[in-house]
Amino acid sequence: MSVLIVMPARLGAQRLPGKPLRLLGGVPLIVRVASRVMAFGVADRCVVATDSVDIQTVCHDAGIETVMTGDQHLSGTDRVAEVAARPEFARYEVIVNVQGDEPFVEADAVAGSVGMITSGRFSLGTSAAPADASIVNRPDVVKVVCDAAQRALYFSRAPIPFLRDPVDTSERDVLVRQHIGVYAYTPDALRRWVSLPSHPLERVERLEQLRALANGMAIGVAEAATAGLGGIDTEHDLARAEAFFSQQFSHPSH
Repeated sequence: MSVLIVMPARLGAQRLPGKPLRLLGGVPLIVRVASRVMAFGVADRCVVATDSVDIQTVCHDAGIETVMTGDQHLSGTDRVAEVAARPEFARYEVIVNVQGDEPFVEADAVAGSVGMITSGRFSLGTSAAPADASIVNRPDVVKVVCDAAQRALYFSRAPIPFLRDPVDTSERDVLVRQHIGVYAYTPDALRRWVSLPSHPLERVERLEQLRALANGMAIGVAEAATAGLGGIDTEHDLARAEAFFSQQFSHPSH
């Protein structure tokens, strides 16, 4: 199946202004993300979707394809859907949304999400990784619980699975899964997702995937080895990412 990866990027982030253009190891964040994802070899085509000429320019200079989109989108998914709906992208059978602020996303998270679609079992796919139980009570970390067929039962910022009795701690701990914000869709599933109205669960938890789940759309969850460092939303996140990057590479400018 032909695969298109779209990386949405906008300048309007309030907690980290100009986020896609902020430097990580001396290179704009969106270029770091796109270069990493392109190197995975998972997709037939990779594009950055943006409404910013500045983002388009830095990507062009780095040899990264961009698609200019409208500036009215409320979410990255809406921006991805605009790209997927264009005639020049009609031939792709799997659309993948990799967020433009995940410079350390792992290949198995992307490939696993795609595999949920190519298996024929799901029209929506994502990934999660086993995690230390210390994340359970952190509202900034999204957790997911799944059934025996890898279908998501629920995503939440709350402690799930909830530990009712401490005697079951060891059993609960092996069930903890940290969600990784990569999504794969069939074109039809993506169109349906963005056509649905916002759902109360989505608004309460501030989790867009609950819109699809609450409307009966099955989401397959692939298991990745690790959730990685996660996305960059704040100055603290960026500083942490810079420190991690410096540890991983002896020449941070490369």
